[in-house]
Amino acid sequence: MPTSKQSQVDAAILIPVYRGQDGAVRLVLVRRSQGGHHGGQLAFPGGKRDPHDQSLWETALREAWEETGLAREQVELLASFPVVPTLTTGFQVYPFLGRIIAPPQWRRDEREIAEIIEVRLDDLARPEAHGEEIKQFPTWPAPRQVPFYRVGPYQLWGATYRIFHPLLPRLLADEWII
Repeated sequence: MPTSKQSQVDAAILIPVYRGQDGAVRLVLVRRSQGGHHGGQLAFPGGKRDPHDQSLWETALREAWEETGLAREQVELLASFPVVPTLTTGFQVYPFLGRIIAPPQWRRDEREIAEIIEVRLDDLARPEAHGEEIKQFPTWPAPRQVPFYRVGPYQLWGATYRIFHPLLPRLLADEWII
């Protein structure tokens, strides 16, 4: 388990969504560069709160700008959700759902982000996009069955999965105007 000091690290993420010209709602993910706490993994843009961030929403916007070039003026806050702890790295993740107002022009930070991925929500809703796999980490007492979404050749799992999975049906039901 993470130490109590680790479990107090606040982080915020932006769950960016937009409606494409074809009418489909798209989710924006990043694949982290190798190294770091979550190297190579799919995630939402986001990261640790800086002392100068006035709020966790500001953290999410700043990180999205730094990682993807998404300007804060192009994001409308739709909702915030309860904190989600990571199970292996000691972060308390504060998720924010944001609608991208204009078609994005991505500019990724190559040190942090290997790839920016846009995926249609209806693709993630297909049964074949969902799977499970046994994983083991040093901080876990035993291997666990871990659910994930298939996104191209990658797996979306962990805290990102736990944040997104209950949100998918709400997005598909048009709970928010996107």
